[in-house]
Amino acid sequence: MSHNDATPFRAPRFTPETVADQLRDGYWLEAPDVDNDGRPDLFGYGLSLGEIYWYQNGEDWTRRLVADRIKMPVGADYADISGNGHPDIIVCYDLYGPIGTIHDANDAGGKIDWLENPGSPDKDESRWKRHYIGRTTGMHRLRVGHFTQSERLEIIGLPIVAKEDVHAVLPVVLFTQPDDVHGAEEWPMTVIDDTHFRMIHGAEKKKGLIPGSDRDSLLLASDEGVTWMYWDEDKKEWIRTLIGTGELTQFEQTGFRGSGDLNVGRVGDDPMAYVAAIEPFHGNTVAVYTKATDGPADEVEWNRVLLDVYGDPNENGEGPGHQIVTADFDGDGEDEFLVALRGPWPWQGVMYYKAVDLKNGIWTKWRVSDESVARIATADFNGDGRLDFATIAYSVQNYYVAKDAKLMVYRNEIDIP
Repeated sequence: MSHNDATPFRAPRFTPETVADQLRDGYWLEAPDVDNDGRPDLFGYGLSLGEIYWYQNGEDWTRRLVADRIKMPVGADYADISGNGHPDIIVCYDLYGPIGTIHDANDAGGKIDWLENPGSPDKDESRWKRHYIGRTTGMHRLRVGHFTQSERLEIIGLPIVAKEDVHAVLPVVLFTQPDDVHGAEEWPMTVIDDTHFRMIHGAEKKKGLIPGSDRDSLLLASDEGVTWMYWDEDKKEWIRTLIGTGELTQFEQTGFRGSGDLNVGRVGDDPMAYVAAIEPFHGNTVAVYTKATDGPADEVEWNRVLLDVYGDPNENGEGPGHQIVTADFDGDGEDEFLVALRGPWPWQGVMYYKAVDLKNGIWTKWRVSDESVARIATADFNGDGRLDFATIAYSVQNYYVAKDAKLMVYRNEIDIP
């Protein structure tokens, strides 16, 4: 794929809008349609207050409290678990002990709850009802979908660290929706891999990657690098495909290796034309993996192209990169990708990358936001047919606390024919 004069670039243009400022903490962000009115809303939170809020899409983005006193909520996802047609929030929490860092996993924590959406904004004042799902030490990310079948929702839970050591081997676990989601004391859990992954930080779920199936699969960023993982219906087993080994040159200096977050990009008919990654854990390096030859993702060799290095690792061995998001923002049928940088300035904001020549690893980039960013959520917030994005600042004690932490929406103003 390459561009010429006949297909000029549509330069990205996004108009910022403040949803909430002076946040006391910031970390996670998602964009479901909470009140089911056809317009995507937002829910977000930080790690320290234990308060989860949702923000109703409208002129003033009305903020409502979903839950409080949740001990250090970390990763989340959403799905309609109750069956009432409204998205419920699934969140993991209670990851760390008193120190509050990756070196202090709580061996009684790592719990997952689902928070029941009452179905009407006016019922919110009484908080959403919490239901327990299960736990595994070090639980840090979760993804909800249909990974092995389509009858029941499944939640894949992904720990980041073990009690014994930050870099010990971790169990990837799967919880299956029970018959009675309101009455179940917990959900049935199976371990799907406990021999391979260390320090899983990024996890993305994607449909349409498994040939001949519409089931969800997973992309994982860990010590091992970038891995595509899916359930093979014929073999009745989980398949792991290593796309690349990630960043390996900083290990002696920082103690981190591999990948920190990732996402897969579609180009034309290829749903997995490239994988973009931030490397390693809380890394400073942006790399893209592209296919060396044409063919299915699990049968080809992949090339790694280093695009950018944002600053030097800090005293904790960490860089500013936290998330990768892929989407077609300019409507040309090819996914661009966004990089979330938490800071400090100038390594802060959102960088927008577009392929010029995918095979030769040539990309162009723009800065489309200056604010500190921990997570990005994408949705068409104003219904104009163009994909917008929202960001929440990274403000986490013991890691990085953003100055003037905000929750922002960026409205897509790209001229799309």
